[in-house]
Amino acid sequence: MIGGSLRMVVLATVLQVPIVIDAQTNDSSKRATATRVVGAIRMDGRLDEVTWQGARFLSDFRQKEPVENGEPGDRTEVAFQYDDRALYVGARMLSRDPKAIPRDITRRDQYGNSEHIVISLDPYLDRRTSYSFSITSGGVRRDYYNAGDDDRFSNRDFTYDPVWDGKVSLDSTGWTAEIRIPFSQLRFAKKSVQEWGLNVLRWIPTRNEDIYWVVVPRNEAGFASRFGTLAGIEGIKPSRRVEVVPYLAGNGRFDGRPNAANLLDPRGRETQARAGADLKMGLGPNLTVDATINPDFGQVEADPAEVNLTAFETIFDERRPFFTEGSQLLRSTVANYFYSRRIGGSPRGDATGDFVTRPSNTTILGAAKITGRLANGLSIGGLAAVTDRESARTFDTLPGTFGRTQVEPRAGYGVIRLQQQFGRDASTIGMIISGVSRGLAGDSALAARLSNRAVAGGVDWLLRFQQGRYEISGDIGGSYLDGSALAVARVQGSPAHYFQRPDYRQTDLDPTARSLKGWRARLRGDKNAGNWLWGAEMAVESPGFETNDMGRLNGADDIDWIADITHRWTIPGRWFRAATVGVSTRGNLNFDGVRTNTGFSFFTSQTWRNFISSFFNVNCQLRAQSDILTRGGPLMATPAGCEVNGGLNSSFANATSWHLFANRFATEAGDWQFRLAGGFTVRPTSALSLSLDPNYSQSSDTRQYVGQVSGGSSATFGQRYLFGTIRRSTFVLQTRINYTFSPNVTVEVYAEPFAASGKYSRIGELSAARSRALRLYGTEGTAVVPAPDGTGFTVTDANNGQTFGVGSPDFNLLSFRSNVVFRWEWRPGSTLFLVWQQSRSTRCVPGDLGGCPGALRPGSLVGPRSLRESLGVPGDNFIAVKVSYWLPVN
Repeated sequence: MIGGSLRMVVLATVLQVPIVIDAQTNDSSKRATATRVVGAIRMDGRLDEVTWQGARFLSDFRQKEPVENGEPGDRTEVAFQYDDRALYVGARMLSRDPKAIPRDITRRDQYGNSEHIVISLDPYLDRRTSYSFSITSGGVRRDYYNAGDDDRFSNRDFTYDPVWDGKVSLDSTGWTAEIRIPFSQLRFAKKSVQEWGLNVLRWIPTRNEDIYWVVVPRNEAGFASRFGTLAGIEGIKPSRRVEVVPYLAGNGRFDGRPNAANLLDPRGRETQARAGADLKMGLGPNLTVDATINPDFGQVEADPAEVNLTAFETIFDERRPFFTEGSQLLRSTVANYFYSRRIGGSPRGDATGDFVTRPSNTTILGAAKITGRLANGLSIGGLAAVTDRESARTFDTLPGTFGRTQVEPRAGYGVIRLQQQFGRDASTIGMIISGVSRGLAGDSALAARLSNRAVAGGVDWLLRFQQGRYEISGDIGGSYLDGSALAVARVQGSPAHYFQRPDYRQTDLDPTARSLKGWRARLRGDKNAGNWLWGAEMAVESPGFETNDMGRLNGADDIDWIADITHRWTIPGRWFRAATVGVSTRGNLNFDGVRTNTGFSFFTSQTWRNFISSFFNVNCQLRAQSDILTRGGPLMATPAGCEVNGGLNSSFANATSWHLFANRFATEAGDWQFRLAGGFTVRPTSALSLSLDPNYSQSSDTRQYVGQVSGGSSATFGQRYLFGTIRRSTFVLQTRINYTFSPNVTVEVYAEPFAASGKYSRIGELSAARSRALRLYGTEGTAVVPAPDGTGFTVTDANNGQTFGVGSPDFNLLSFRSNVVFRWEWRPGSTLFLVWQQSRSTRCVPGDLGGCPGALRPGSLVGPRSLRESLGVPGDNFIAVKVSYWLPVN
């Protein structure tokens, strides 16, 4: 430890960063007083009403950046008033150069380069959670919810979307703002006299200056626990709010590849109209019920394109408003028991025919959720949903018959999350249970594929000490599912478990089992404040632990550990404003005691004097054994290797922002990867922004899984596990163009040309379990005869005379996805959407060159020309319109 400290001191001397621990602490005893409105307030941002003349303005702000506890460069004054229905905030932001105040305009909740003021409230005074309301010098409103005592950007929940109002005005002294927050949009205890937690932030981008009413020191933890107090609000009551949002919507799909022989859809066109409604209702003073009838769960921005060559599904973010709003109260922070995109996802049953038309998503008949927090500190979140059965339409040209095949049963989903806060440091203990029940009676095909019932859940805790300076967290949970023997066997053999592994000693795949159960546990300790930070964790998941019916799980059968230590400098020095350096180690065993991963990392980050930030890290892994590479086969050796990552980010305050990222990975076995990514955002005018984010990578993996063939040697338990070297390339260019007519009227354009390729060589079979060596085809007693059309080759094994075919897995994929969205919030809470979406793609593979435009050939490296060619491939056009109306009943 002494040697480590000495090395840190030497490093600090080299970097010329002073090692000084700031003893200044924040003043959480600060108090502000709200006063009753006199007369009326006209929401115009001018603060010229009589009532503001008698208001009590607070002005004792201090810098957090760039000089902690320094005197602000400009004066800020903020006052609070209220009536029976709303809280009003009046703010004066004086400026030494009012003409230089940036006034970028974006849509709601997006970040630009304008000045802004943030009002953060803790209405429950629980010293843990908070609601933040922000308005910029351009009049753009933002709001978010902090579910924990932490204000890092990643901890902000921007799905919190209350209905409130704010206006700004510029004058010769700076700018002013008026904000009106209805009490119906806040949750607070039923008391005659209210005291709420409060903090106020003003950000001045021209000087990279953050000024706070209550400054949380850089080397300390906490956010809401450090707030001052807003007093003086009396005689108000929590609203029994009732809000109804009916909507009308219509859409049309136009296929760019119509097929007259497909009698299911010969013209490639489909139109539909629908209506529905969302209901929000207060249940007592602290709980809210949200319900939806015939919900419109479409998402505006499409999921990004990708090529996934692993055995595991890709997890995409949730974008459907009903599920994103209040989602923080439905999640466990320690295990993925609930993944909302399971509800209404793509049907999973099979359907066969010459032509098959499948529904893209499962219809959600209805859903409801309850969220809120009781006066005793108990947070409640619950959701229930019912999805309809779905069928695919089929057509066989001979003998010319139509048919229907059920591909998804009717199902009910549910999740409940409870979390109790206790103690002066806002510790918590919680529980979560999620489950699904499917109506599989009478459908043997789906009953063989899907479980009948599944439930999972657990108990978790977070013990905080010294306002979050130290934390001990953990959880214990379990899972259970049942169904037909075929369905349970399917789960046992899935990539999360691979019970069929021939050298798996812990358990075997039981083809007669009608249920599966498992458990998990985790314990972690952290130090979150000071110049030295550390954390250590151990987590265990039993082989039978399974949550994929309602949550997310890539793999069970794990004993994981991780430990890290970081030193940080928070006082600006000659070169850096802040810096960190640290190391971590990680490892994994399965329940057979096999070491499947061991690694260590070095990482460092810096914020330079000009506010440009940089990072650099090195991650290395040692030799180990993989229990997933053979996809149900025996263990396979993995090589030692390292990767290096580095990047630069412009100052967040710059009108033109940019970022760069580079990655290099290599192993002792010859695997490698190079990736270069970046992007920039420019604002030619205050209303127009353009973003380009290119990403290019090349890689070579000498052990990419190709498939399995029976007839192998006893060294691989009678199976052949085929692998090859794949040379991959990927090029993607995400483009965004946003034009803001006003904060309530915007046009957003998103376009993503995408190209990827994979070229295989040196295909062979694993020579023995726990080895990495391949028996390459064409050597060691094997003969190869290529197919004349290049679609693969035939292998003859002289050892046993077996002959089998191997298809060529080479590919090129071109994709173009785009959205053009016109959004108009034509009255508070009411929105009109017009959407035009394109989804174009083609796959170029051996033997089917019809999908290869221009000079593209299967496996050829992609480049800028490939992105240009992706614009012309065939695909679908989707046009939609939706209008909603927010109707507050009281």
